[in-house]
Amino acid sequence: MHHSQGTLGTLVLLLDNKTDSGATANYNQHILDLGDADSICNGTHGKTTLQSDAQLFETQFDELVAELTEKDLTDHVLADALNRLRQVLVYNAPGGKRNRGLSVIGSLRELLPPAQLTQDTVQRALLVGWCIELLQAFFLVADDIMDASVTRRGQPCWYKKDGIGLDAINDGFLLEGSIYRLLRKHCRDQPYYVHLLELFTETSFQTELGQALDLMTAPPGHIDLTRFTMERYKAIVKYKTAFYSFYLPVAAAMYMAGIGSEEEHNNAKHILLEMGEFFQIQDDYLDCYGDPAVTGKIGTDIQDNKCSWLVVTALEIMTPEQRAELEACYGRHDDASVEKVKALYNTLQLPTLYHKYEDESYQRLQKLITCHAQNLPHSVFFNFAKKIYKRNK
Repeated sequence: MHHSQGTLGTLVLLLDNKTDSGATANYNQHILDLGDADSICNGTHGKTTLQSDAQLFETQFDELVAELTEKDLTDHVLADALNRLRQVLVYNAPGGKRNRGLSVIGSLRELLPPAQLTQDTVQRALLVGWCIELLQAFFLVADDIMDASVTRRGQPCWYKKDGIGLDAINDGFLLEGSIYRLLRKHCRDQPYYVHLLELFTETSFQTELGQALDLMTAPPGHIDLTRFTMERYKAIVKYKTAFYSFYLPVAAAMYMAGIGSEEEHNNAKHILLEMGEFFQIQDDYLDCYGDPAVTGKIGTDIQDNKCSWLVVTALEIMTPEQRAELEACYGRHDDASVEKVKALYNTLQLPTLYHKYEDESYQRLQKLITCHAQNLPHSVFFNFAKKIYKRNK
């Protein structure tokens, strides 16, 4: 029974990080509301407020940076390189919503009884969470170079900073390498160590295959809308985003809780990959229709010739005349072309279609929960699942 509830905990964290009220409040009181950091405890279900997981996570970052840059390799000739690593970590790892990283401890709190959540166990879960955030940072640094992006999380992309440029490629390697130094130091003696190593390497490879599909489907400067099919789009999303953003944090917590069964992992995967698909489609929608002041990034999917849900959906329903206009404007960087594409999207009523898709995805999620979480009170899932659909950043 505990096993299935771990999926719930992660869904909650990934969805909205909110606690519910009523009958489920006692069981779920340890699931964070990231906006109300005073509400929760560590390792116990008591009323005494110590530090929230979000605060513990924040605190651990400085220790992690010190460990990687001061306490690990101490050869004085590496001082300049380790100082560079510090800069890379501080600029690129913090600053996101941290849903992925916090989902590890959130899931583990569901999977293990409080008595087993020792301080060491909590610290390790936070550390593994930071490893996921480092993996994310590694992907984003590289992704921004490939996409020629300008901003990320409300600040200039790392490679866009003065004096960085393509040296950012090696900085990405440093971020990735840091993951395995941390796992080795903190988890080497744990029975799940090899599971975690395989999970991180496998997930990285899946993400890189997804990125390869994305790059070859939409090469810069080569517009070929015939490649933009819904099948290809969903493959890109599944491999490039859903595995590392949704499955990885839960799977890590499951292994840490001693759950290695393939069936258990597949059950979690079914639910989480559906959520991952929805989240990316939502991201594509916000790229065009979100407020940059809220999202923290300026949307460039149209200019970048991206295989986005909006363009794929538009291609399925547009007239040959509209298609000709899209082909003339998509993937162009001038404002006039971008505005024409957006006007086409509006003419095709894509915002309405998006909201329809949103409703259908929610229905699918309900069915998946029914099929793959049979021993859980479904109302708990549903109460939290509703909140995913209100995201605006």
